[in-house]
Amino acid sequence: MSHAPERRARRHHIGEFVASGDWSDYWTTAISRAGTGRILVRGYPVEEVIERLNHTEVSYLVLRGELPDARETAVFDLVLRCGVDQQFISAAVGAARFTASAFPDSPIPALASGLLASGSVTGSPQEPAQMLIEAVGWQLARPDACARVMQLWGERRGRVPGLGHPLHKSAEPRAVTLRRLAIALDGWREHGRMLDAIEAHLEATKGRKIPINLAGAIAAVLADLGFDPLVIGGLGALGYGMALLAHVSEEIRDGVPLRIIPDALGARYDGPEERHIAPRRNTA
Repeated sequence: MSHAPERRARRHHIGEFVASGDWSDYWTTAISRAGTGRILVRGYPVEEVIERLNHTEVSYLVLRGELPDARETAVFDLVLRCGVDQQFISAAVGAARFTASAFPDSPIPALASGLLASGSVTGSPQEPAQMLIEAVGWQLARPDACARVMQLWGERRGRVPGLGHPLHKSAEPRAVTLRRLAIALDGWREHGRMLDAIEAHLEATKGRKIPINLAGAIAAVLADLGFDPLVIGGLGALGYGMALLAHVSEEIRDGVPLRIIPDALGARYDGPEERHIAPRRNTA
């Protein structure tokens, strides 16, 4: 009876490869395999992937390694389409459009600029996901978990991620819709309920509502689907990619080449008044 060979533990330190002289597993991937006339994606022939799956199912398969069931497909698709756009409220849009105005030859540099501006301050779901997964993992009563979240994230970042918005003070419409539809699809589970509890705890503590924002809602739903924070952060940026492409193409076609920020639009100098450097004395 034949047995599949045991898989050797992966090596992660460059010194191990150098010392052994064995580089056979230096580059390894479990995502796909390509040979002459043959491509497997997570073990499935690429022809079947293209023919039988939709974009959401392919994305889930590539990221998670297994096919989603009907519920997972519906919930994941909901997350992927909820980013949409929000005019110029995102720093990612400004970065992308500035780059497009200076480099109109291709949309790719501008798209990269927009993705690079998708961080914790501009609404990445990565930190909210870390917070929620950590809080659920404590297995504490919700009031105790919420109090600990407030303390830890206050020390780490000075705020609780996933809540609050500069424009939407009482409710973030995209987050509200995502939460409502996720509940209907059984996609708002323990991480979503933890986020609800944190929102309520924060309101009781602050005396005013600080609503769940889109990053927080995305983090909760994707954490409930089993994604890790690193992938959730990437999905947050990619989910806004279509909006960025729309902004970039609009800027290239209809925008202003080489955009600037004039005084009339808020630029202001607040440094020293005009001053001068004394001439150097000739010591020769």
